[in-house]
Amino acid sequence: MKELYLQKLKEEFVPALGCTEPVAVAYAAAKAREILNQSPDRIEFHVSGNIFKNGMGVGIPGSGMVGLTIAGALGALGGNPMAGLEVLDGISPDIVELAQTFVNQGKVQVDVKYGVAKLYIECICFKGENSGRVIIQDRHTNIVLAERNGFVIYQNNSKSATDAVLSMKDWSFRSIYEFINTVDIADIAFIEKGVKLNKSIAEEGLKGNYGLQVGKSMMINIRKGILKEDLMNRSIMLTAAASDARMAGSAMPVMSNCGSGNQGISVTLPVVVAAEEFKVSNETLLRALALALLVTIYMKSFVGQLSALCGVLLSTAGAGCGITYIMGGDFKQMGMTLQNMTGGVTGMICDGAKYGCSHKIAASVSAAIQSSLLAMNHNCLNGMNGIIDDDVEATIRNIGRLANEGMEVTDEVILKTMLEKMKKVS
Repeated sequence: MKELYLQKLKEEFVPALGCTEPVAVAYAAAKAREILNQSPDRIEFHVSGNIFKNGMGVGIPGSGMVGLTIAGALGALGGNPMAGLEVLDGISPDIVELAQTFVNQGKVQVDVKYGVAKLYIECICFKGENSGRVIIQDRHTNIVLAERNGFVIYQNNSKSATDAVLSMKDWSFRSIYEFINTVDIADIAFIEKGVKLNKSIAEEGLKGNYGLQVGKSMMINIRKGILKEDLMNRSIMLTAAASDARMAGSAMPVMSNCGSGNQGISVTLPVVVAAEEFKVSNETLLRALALALLVTIYMKSFVGQLSALCGVLLSTAGAGCGITYIMGGDFKQMGMTLQNMTGGVTGMICDGAKYGCSHKIAASVSAAIQSSLLAMNHNCLNGMNGIIDDDVEATIRNIGRLANEGMEVTDEVILKTMLEKMKKVS
């Protein structure tokens, strides 16, 4: 399993500039323009409901605007099609101005397409009678179809969510634990880059006036003496500050996990704070982070890339396990941490990427630390509590079942509510 775990870590723990759903839209547009081979005069997007809701209220780096239309325009007019989730890196002010004009003139159209995968983006760039068309599905940079003037130039069948679970059939909570205790530390040293990126944007979030300012407000109240700068509050402050900056359109990259910048932030920073608090070695920190990341990736395989279930539950559950590891907890106590976490904030809805995500992250980080501290005292919710099972593997699968079966109607209601709200505004 060693090579498989290392490969998955390197695939999922990657840099991203901006919220990954609108960035994926920008990436599709950049690829469609590349196929068109000239600058478009209009752009169309047809996206799944989950992509739509995750792009409606989030700031787009460098633009001062929110939404999928500006993200798509930036990608089509100046995005780097070779840069993946960093497609908007280096966009010039001239391109930003041109993209804003494109949007204001109604040259970018976005609508919701039904009956498609939860992660689905179709972009068509037009120039006169010529067109370039790209479809992304299941993963944020997974192109499954590319066409020029209706002729297919590339086609690939993407993996379904079921296939993704089957490809991870040999994964288990215990095998992840065994891996992080035996892997050569040099093999996971690349994780340090993510720590640096995510700490940097957290510091930016504390300096600037971004979004809801959840992190900065905590810092101010710590300075006033209303709050203490302890493990709990420092973890919440830094993680929320990073999300504040990211959701408000900071041009700084983050290290994402499982296609989500917020999940990358919230799986790493609480563990980093715990490592600083308990003064553990860098090796212990890296092993704890590898544990947190892999637990999140494993849980995510049952939930799927996008869901009505807020994914920060998964990332902070992983972080909680990493914190337990740092405090010297054993395998059983890590399972207790995950069980306790499941009994806490499971069920928190995802109603799109927006400023309010930092508020949800604050609640989830608090729950993760509390779950870890309970586990260290050998206090654990058992199988008599709701969807929790005495077997941690069954609990993980129950979370996936809740997300995919139990919250389908929730997803529909959220999207319907957001679309109705948009009609009122327009």
